[in-house]
This record gives sequence, C-alpha cells and structure tokens, in this order.
Amino acid sequence: MDKITKAIPLDNYRIEIQTTSGISGIFDVKPYLGGSAFKELLDESYFRLVCPAHHGIAWPHEQDFSADTIIYDIQNAQQSAPADSANAPPLSYCSLKK
Repeated sequence: MDKITKAIPLDNYRIEIQTTSGISGIFDVKPYLGGSAFKELLDESYFRLVCPAHHGIAWPHEQDFSADTIIYDIQNAQQSAPADSANAPPLSYCSLKK
C-alpha cells in the first residue's frame, strides 16, 4: 500500500501530497468539507495542522483521509487540469515539528 510522505497545506483547502511510490499532486479537500466529520477543517488554522499519518493524512482530532482516496482524487484532477507549480508552498506545522 502506498504511503503519504509529504502533506503541505496550501490555500483554498488544498494539500500538496507526495507518496512513497512517487505520486505527487494537489489534493483538494473542498468537496469533502460539507460532511459533519470534516466541519472542523473549515477553520483554516486547524486545517493547516494536517500531517502524514497511517498511510494517509490526519488532523489532531482524528479527521483523516486514506492514501487510496487521496491518490484517486489527485490522478483524476491531473487528467482534467494541469498542475499549478508556480507557487511555492508555505511551511506546514508538520515540517516545523521535525
């Protein structure tokens, strides 16, 4: 199973992702924010606390996405639109902890 090795929060509820198999791209969390389990992610400062965890990504209050969901979404997004690599991602909470 693929594992998420990098999760850097970006603006507009997106996360820059890198996996152990070399898949990389932008995971858009917006489509999931309507669910009650993810409501807390609407707080941008909390959203930025995302970290790679348990093969996927997670937040401190146990909201999470599996690597399978993330990879599927990234691959579908890459087929429909080119990646935006012009903007450098900001530092994340996870990278500051190391």
